[in-house]
Amino acid sequence: MPRKIIVIGSGISSLSAASFLSKEGNDVTIIEKNKQIGGRARKFEIDGFTFDMGPSWYWMPDVFEDFYNKFGHTTSDFYNLERLDPSYRVYWKDDSFTDVPADMEALEQWFEDHEKGSALKLRSFLKDAEVKYKVGMQDLVYKPSMSVFEFANAKVLKGLLNMNLFSSFGKFIRSYFSNEKIIGLLEFPVLFLGAMPNETPALYSLMNYADIKLGTWYPQGGMHKFVEAFEKIAKENNVKFVTDEEVVSFNKVDREVKTVVTNKKEYSADIVISGADYHHTDKKLLNGHANYSNKYWDKRVMAPSCLLFYVGVNKKLKDIQHHNLFFDESLEQHGIEIYKDPKWPSAPLFYVCAPSVTDDSVAPKGSENLFFLIPIAPNLNDNEETREKYFNILLKRFKKKTGNDISANIVFKKSFCIEDFKNEYNAFKGNAYGLANTLRQTAILKPSLRNKNLDNFHYTGQLTVPGPGVPPSIVSGEVVAKYVLKNHS
Repeated sequence: MPRKIIVIGSGISSLSAASFLSKEGNDVTIIEKNKQIGGRARKFEIDGFTFDMGPSWYWMPDVFEDFYNKFGHTTSDFYNLERLDPSYRVYWKDDSFTDVPADMEALEQWFEDHEKGSALKLRSFLKDAEVKYKVGMQDLVYKPSMSVFEFANAKVLKGLLNMNLFSSFGKFIRSYFSNEKIIGLLEFPVLFLGAMPNETPALYSLMNYADIKLGTWYPQGGMHKFVEAFEKIAKENNVKFVTDEEVVSFNKVDREVKTVVTNKKEYSADIVISGADYHHTDKKLLNGHANYSNKYWDKRVMAPSCLLFYVGVNKKLKDIQHHNLFFDESLEQHGIEIYKDPKWPSAPLFYVCAPSVTDDSVAPKGSENLFFLIPIAPNLNDNEETREKYFNILLKRFKKKTGNDISANIVFKKSFCIEDFKNEYNAFKGNAYGLANTLRQTAILKPSLRNKNLDNFHYTGQLTVPGPGVPPSIVSGEVVAKYVLKNHS
């Protein structure tokens, strides 16, 4: 007899979990508080512009492809995936910039030009990173992380020995390279996605393998194309969707949730999975059945939030790339102002995505679609005046570094920051990227996917295993689905 499963939220982890569970014959319903599905990967359209609201980097194409394969599909069934070359551009302090080539030989030459002997060191570094990636993405991330004994077989233990778990990412990189531009290039994924390089385990060099070897890609039509793909797969497997309806509480009997209560109606459930914000679910919805105390949550180290601007300009820009990183200020100082001494950054690093450079469909003819992002500490005081102050800083720096003055050509602008993350996604402290990737918040040390007080309640998403980002969220949904299928047969 099929079990009635309610999945809260329609982010990537929820879509993934729902599809796997429904495929096995369960009666699965997704309940989403917003009108549009996709969680942080939503889009909006205005005046001929199509803006992706969240993820803009398509990394780890193998994880997407693996998911599609498990449902009898391939990536090309849904969208045309294009590898970007250059992968991205980095603007430096000395007014130079680097277009990071997709071609390995060209990249090795750039390394060699900046530090003699570094081309061979890069090969060695990436060989090590490849081992970490394969062990991490094939063995470790698919563990539900309920017990250390999950990692006790010989293959996994051997893999763990090669992961440099107790060495810092920053120290590990510097054991290979000394040039500051090389170090900056290799450190940016962890700074933007999770923690100070010296607080991040060296195993996260696997991100460099994903970046350099697997490449940076783009689905024509926009990043939301993968949300559409996930929605199609869910519907093919008979997942039902309820949107514009917010879960507000649960009715519980003994150690089980019996019904899920929204602001509009009530749904019976045999099993509940929350892909909504873990802290919000735990502390605001479960009413005495939370997994963790306020003290526990106060001690969590969060990955950054961000200040975002979606900007439409009525002219084409000269000499910019699809992805542009502005490292023309101190990476270390900005990191300190996110993680060590939380405050609005004194001289922010920032990122500009211009998908219209690659894709004519996301902006009107002769126009440009721009996405500005500043990583910031979570839970800062967020107001319109501060947002405007930083937007003006971005415009000046963008003009100085690229030669493009867009101030008189802006036809649309929308900001999104901490208060919006809280309001739209119930995000803990207004976070954008979940928990920081520190050793003490890895695997079994992450918030558990199982509620210890309720036998039929589980969690998925970027605050639980395996962690933040779109590919890990895909995996998170599969992991919780398999756990439910195994333990609720």
